[in-house]
Amino acid sequence: MDIRLGGAETMSDSDPGRKGKGTVFVKKEVCKGCSYCIDFCPTHALEFSREFNAKGYHVPVLGRPEDCTGCDNCGLYCPDFAIYGVKWKDVDAKSKPA
Repeated sequence: MDIRLGGAETMSDSDPGRKGKGTVFVKKEVCKGCSYCIDFCPTHALEFSREFNAKGYHVPVLGRPEDCTGCDNCGLYCPDFAIYGVKWKDVDAKSKPA
């Protein structure tokens, strides 16, 4: 499954089965690793990746995708708009042909 919205990659791309009520999209090259998204995630679904982006920062990943609700708290607190949460029902609605 390859889902992209606004040039961001979903953290659930590697998992063919959907887990949880939502997912997050991350613009890896914009992220500066401040951890606000991780700190303010109400379900503690996010964690830092082990890999670095081009700037040398660890970016957030969905460590527990089954806990993600797609609430977008991560996006509300991100100072660089590098991450946002989306509910699966909204992803489905956006991908349906008009």
